[in-house]
Amino acid sequence: MGSPANGQVNNLVVVSDTHCGSKLGLCAPGVLLDEGNRAELNSGQKVLWRWWLAFWQDWVPHATRGERFDVVINGDLVEGVPRGTVALISSNPADQERIALETMAPVKKALERVSGRLFVIRGTEAHAGMSAADEERIARTLGAVPDEDGRYARWSLWMMVGSGLVHCMHHIGTTSSSHHEASAVDAELKAEYVEAGRTGLRPPDVVVRSHRHRWIEVRVPKTCRSEHVTFATCVVTPGWQLKTPFAWRAAGSRITMPQIGGILVRQGDNELHTRAWIKSMQRPKTVV
Repeated sequence: MGSPANGQVNNLVVVSDTHCGSKLGLCAPGVLLDEGNRAELNSGQKVLWRWWLAFWQDWVPHATRGERFDVVINGDLVEGVPRGTVALISSNPADQERIALETMAPVKKALERVSGRLFVIRGTEAHAGMSAADEERIARTLGAVPDEDGRYARWSLWMMVGSGLVHCMHHIGTTSSSHHEASAVDAELKAEYVEAGRTGLRPPDVVVRSHRHRWIEVRVPKTCRSEHVTFATCVVTPGWQLKTPFAWRAAGSRITMPQIGGILVRQGDNELHTRAWIKSMQRPKTVV
């Protein structure tokens, strides 16, 4: 996909948890599977696909003001076969790879228009395969930028966006209580600063995590701040998966509806900030 024309990157778009291959995950319509049949979308997946196209074709160009941007797929690109699930379009890794590659076509097209780069982060082994082998194979085919050791799907990404340092990883702690939804996010931000202090390295200005499928952001003012970086931020991305059988029984998630969308980390004219594009699936209809 090529490198930017110069070293300055002012826009980073992050999406995660597409879970391609699941009957509840993101899927391009009509993908040809190994047995010769084509993947059919359920009603919820048709909504996801419509939102996916709107996100890349409308929101991202508008939010980035037509400027160059890079993209991070922040883990759980495919579904794999977690916990013995039967809610799969196909358990064949080759089929899940086909679905992922065709589903990522709008991302590649959006990046090609602005000469942007793609980065892929490794997710949960239950989804991505042992040592994220499935995500590694797909990331290489997609032309993701490899890390210094040649991995196309990396465990983490440290990246300068404008004046700020951004750190992307997939995992973060979860909670079964909405009252404590921000606790692990705040703890993650503080842990980054403690580790930076112990090692004498620069702490990240924006910490990006995923895994929860729910957007939340914790932001605190920085005492030692630059002109354009006035806050330390930890943001968790929404996902691109419908409500799974696991989510229907788990405390906390069982009474909520899925959040769908992505985020933008942007160096604007005045400061480094984040924006979120979030849609919410509707709860089941009331019976009268």
